[in-house]
Amino acid sequence: MTSSRRDFVRNLSLASAGLAIHPTMLNTPAKVNPTDRVKLAIIGTGFRGQSHLSLALRRSDVDIVAICDVDSEMLRLTNTILQKSGKPMPKVFTGGPYAYRDLLNTKGLDAVIIATPWEWHAPMVLDSLNAGLKYVATEVVLGITLQDHWDVVNAAEQHKANVMMLENVCYRRDVMAALNMVRQGLFGEILHLQGGYQHDLRSVKFNDGKPPYEHGVEFGEKAFSEARWRTNHSVHRNGDLYPTHGVGPLAMMVDINRGNRFLSLSSFATKTRGLHNYIVKNGVENHPNASVRFRLGDIITTHIHCANGETILLQHDTNNPRPYSLGFRVQGTNGLWMDVNKSVYIEGQSKANDEWDPEETWFTKYDHPLWQRYSKDAEGAGHGGMDFFVLNAFVEAIKRGVPTPQDVYDAATWSAITPLSEASIEAGFQPIPFPDFTHGNWMYRKNDFALTGEY
Repeated sequence: MTSSRRDFVRNLSLASAGLAIHPTMLNTPAKVNPTDRVKLAIIGTGFRGQSHLSLALRRSDVDIVAICDVDSEMLRLTNTILQKSGKPMPKVFTGGPYAYRDLLNTKGLDAVIIATPWEWHAPMVLDSLNAGLKYVATEVVLGITLQDHWDVVNAAEQHKANVMMLENVCYRRDVMAALNMVRQGLFGEILHLQGGYQHDLRSVKFNDGKPPYEHGVEFGEKAFSEARWRTNHSVHRNGDLYPTHGVGPLAMMVDINRGNRFLSLSSFATKTRGLHNYIVKNGVENHPNASVRFRLGDIITTHIHCANGETILLQHDTNNPRPYSLGFRVQGTNGLWMDVNKSVYIEGQSKANDEWDPEETWFTKYDHPLWQRYSKDAEGAGHGGMDFFVLNAFVEAIKRGVPTPQDVYDAATWSAITPLSEASIEAGFQPIPFPDFTHGNWMYRKNDFALTGEY
């Protein structure tokens, strides 16, 4: 076992040992005074941070008061965006990996968005909470180890603060129409769901050190953007590294943490071939990276069992040629939606027995009220408009002084699939019990996510 794997197993063991003594309390964020304008800071101005910045600058109710990054090129690109906006320039924090701590002391700051490499998310969330912020948003994922997730939950409870993971796929238009259909009983009682992250990331994990994509086979210090840090996770880890795009929307459909919970998971990994093959095919002869031994299985499959009897199947598939698909499937006693073939079948209501209807036939009729209200505002926003909705939800919650629609328990539960899947694979694909981050309160909480067209 490598030293990095020893560290992972040790951290997982420590986290598991702490579950029995965890306080049985539910995070009820402190009441925050409503505000008409949100003073927002952004930590991490890479391409994801720039996307959030651009959307925030479009709003009349948000002031960007501070930004932080260690990368001068990303700050230069961000400065161009700011200048074009005509908005006041924020204070810039840079110069070292902990410069963000000075940003957190900005007077009057309402909230922060964290858009940095994965390993920095949990430490930055914790520092933000310790600095007194009541609204903290982070890009996916929440943490690396299981202990990271418990630490964030504990801190959010201690400080009575809101931690929202910016899982944008919960707001994808077809996903929200399917959620609307689930809630109206069109599919009957839900039995089984599928989703995942099926996306060829080879040109994201490798480049030539210049702006991406499609060129070069470098990663780490010689690379640019995500290839500087993301690829190393494929070298050292073997599990579902990016589960939240698939599981987040499905969790909302079956009321996870709100009347239902995950009980256990089992994960399986295929052999590892894709990243090595890509280097050999696209690199110079005998490139040093051709000797790197990647641990991440090319396809990771995770099976989750829920307290109310549903099963969920997730797949992580990023190392080989394939078109993009999150592979959603929502199946109940009356019918199902299949994302891959863009089809719906409802017994007794579809046009013909045993034949699919085009999904737009149903999704036009059951278009979610949020999309009916905000579709024009979402035009031009990233990921087909989803990015508008997730930022809008965060900002509107801050303005009202109320809890965020996706909370710290969602963030921890969805993101913890990664270390749990690693543990299952490490243990020979054995089932792993799923921790209850709500301390039993999932039985009493109600699902109010996107119930209306408000935000």
